[in-house]
Amino acid sequence: MAQLKYSTIEELEDKYLGTIGTPRRDAFEAAVNEDIRAYHIGEAIKQARKNKNMTQEELGELMGVKKAQVSRIESGHTFNLSTVARAFKALGLHVNLEVEGGLKMALW
Repeated sequence: MAQLKYSTIEELEDKYLGTIGTPRRDAFEAAVNEDIRAYHIGEAIKQARKNKNMTQEELGELMGVKKAQVSRIESGHTFNLSTVARAFKALGLHVNLEVEGGLKMALW
C-alpha cells in the first residue's frame, strides 16, 4: 500500500503561492485583503439597507442603478469609492474616510 504524505497548510502555501515576502505571495495576500475589505464594505451597505427595511430594488432606484448592481455591491464586487458614497448617501448615512497619517474626509 502506498504511503501518504501529509503537508501542513504552510507548506502548501509556500509550494503553490511562494514563500512569505516573494512578489507572488505578496500579490496574492494583497488581493485577498482587498477582497476581504470589499466584502466588509458590501456587508455594511447590506446591513444598513436592511435596517431601513429597504429592498435592493428600492436602494437601486435611490442610487440610480439596477437591483443587480446593488447585489454586486453588497457581495463585495464591482464598486468604487464613488459608488460606496452614493449607496450610503441614498441610505441617509454619513460616512467618513480616514487615511493612515491622520487625513480624514467625509464621503457623505
